[in-house]
Amino acid sequence: MLRRILALTIKEFIGILKNKKSRMVLILPPVAQIIVFGYAATFDLKDVPVAIYNEDNGEISRQIVARFQGSKVFHIIGNLESNGQIAPVINLKKALIVLHFHKNFSKDMAKGATGKLQVILDGRNSNTALIALNYVHTILSKFNRKWMHQNRNIRIPARLVVRSWFNRMLDSHWFIIPGIVALLTIVVTLEVTALSVAKEREAGTFDQLLVTPMTPFEILVGKSLPGLIIGLIEGTFIIFVTCFWFEIPLRGSLLVLYSGLFTFLLSAIGIGLMISSISLTQQQGLMGAFMFLVPSVVLSGFATPIANMPRLVQELTLLNPMRFILVIVRSVFLQGAGFNLLWTQYVPMALIGIVSLAIAGFLFKRRLY
Repeated sequence: MLRRILALTIKEFIGILKNKKSRMVLILPPVAQIIVFGYAATFDLKDVPVAIYNEDNGEISRQIVARFQGSKVFHIIGNLESNGQIAPVINLKKALIVLHFHKNFSKDMAKGATGKLQVILDGRNSNTALIALNYVHTILSKFNRKWMHQNRNIRIPARLVVRSWFNRMLDSHWFIIPGIVALLTIVVTLEVTALSVAKEREAGTFDQLLVTPMTPFEILVGKSLPGLIIGLIEGTFIIFVTCFWFEIPLRGSLLVLYSGLFTFLLSAIGIGLMISSISLTQQQGLMGAFMFLVPSVVLSGFATPIANMPRLVQELTLLNPMRFILVIVRSVFLQGAGFNLLWTQYVPMALIGIVSLAIAGFLFKRRLY
């Protein structure tokens, strides 16, 4: 049995490596996507365009403007002269934020009263607007503390000290890039397995395979091993780039990480073979893989928290293996979590893998008999 499985596995590898398109799929997309996601995908903001409408022009308002000018986050695009210039600047997306200092801002502050500063935001992208608003709050809070201490000699009774665990600098790359390990691995594994049977059906060689002495189980294992090996190689490459190129710390155990990756690959292979077993052509196999990939990424928590989704959708995510591997990968990288904390993530992926492989095996057997 082992010799037959090994022979089929070698046949699959030869078929993949001889096909130029297959080689390109295995090499170019992972490299391109790790670069794109690593450098382009981020929740951090830089060079946020800010317009200043300063009706005060006092010393204190100029001090605040100087703080924004000295920040790496904000970029002052110019000064406005009237209220009528605010709407065009926002509408034409020339500025994300307009800071409006009201008259007597500096005088009110000097008297100990509250100075009126209006922050006008472009809310078309609510996520970006909220992040930018938090940066504004940070700058103004630091200014207020310094102002109270220097000008009124009042010690601030309570000072907020923020300490971020696991990601001290709150760098969003530390959140996004580890998730790419799961994303790119499932993309490559699904493409390989979803085409494995469909390709042979299209070429007319699948019926020849069915009349060999191999059982459906042996065919299933022989078709699974190439996807598993390729997925592990791709995953290792992405982990290496994450650690040594992007310098994101791997605080947990490699055993915990690779156990999760292995379980995840089994579930991805099962789904890919299930798609391939019902596809008559390679085009159908690719379409089936695409139809699974898009919802699985959206419903995985890769970019948006699952807790913010409707209750019914949250229940549907339990059928998505990417939901669980993302928790494992991010927890191992940033938190250093072990099996005692993550075992609840392994079990659902193992169940998905067992069920999907069983369905694929049943479809093979049905085709055989």
